[in-house]
Amino acid sequence: MLVTGGARGIGAATCRLAAQQGYAVCVNYLRNRDAADAVVSDILKAGGKAIPVQGNVAEESEVLKLFEAVDRQLGGLDALINNAGIVARASRLQDMDRARIEKLFATNVFGAMLCAREAVKRMSTRNGGKGGVIVNVSTGFVKSGGPGMFLDYASSKGAIEVFTGGLARELATEGVRVNAVRPGMIATEIHADGGDPERLKKAKDIVPMKRPGEAEEVARAILWLASDAASYTTGTVLDVSGGI
Repeated sequence: MLVTGGARGIGAATCRLAAQQGYAVCVNYLRNRDAADAVVSDILKAGGKAIPVQGNVAEESEVLKLFEAVDRQLGGLDALINNAGIVARASRLQDMDRARIEKLFATNVFGAMLCAREAVKRMSTRNGGKGGVIVNVSTGFVKSGGPGMFLDYASSKGAIEVFTGGLARELATEGVRVNAVRPGMIATEIHADGGDPERLKKAKDIVPMKRPGEAEEVARAILWLASDAASYTTGTVLDVSGGI
């Protein structure tokens, strides 16, 4: 299993749980090698197999190197988790410049599509593969559009949900299932990245379950979608939001 953005948050939780379930894991990271090494160390100490691989999914050349590393060090690919994503500070559209929007879409949309492309080349039975699974990570902001805060981020994830459905149908007879998870307010660093580290405290007023979710709860949904238990599930977006 290759998990992009696997060094922290939902990605790190997914890596650890995947290893517990028997996957050899590629922990992709952008800059934080120490965090990636910590995830790998936890997996190795528990008797699993994992490798850290640096790579910016927004750069095609680095995506190619990432998948080459998986081929070389893990011997193949059964599952891709498109988790890598970025968010800028909360802002209204009128205050966003083109550079901000382009940077965000380069990672959240183009990066996910490039990674999926390389996974399909390896997994699809049409290409001589044995099948596999792709799970994309969306956001609960898709429902509202993130007005006044994260309109660009929500829009990028809306594109990911459309991509999920279309790719699932494209690959439906080629042994590759494609699904997505849609996390709500999850206790990860992304809220601080977006300039609102106190946002999780609002969960009790916003979330029907009156609490934020944990990264591990999203990871369990991802691993279910990747498992044979979801063998007849493709083109689906699984909401993991506490009822929002």
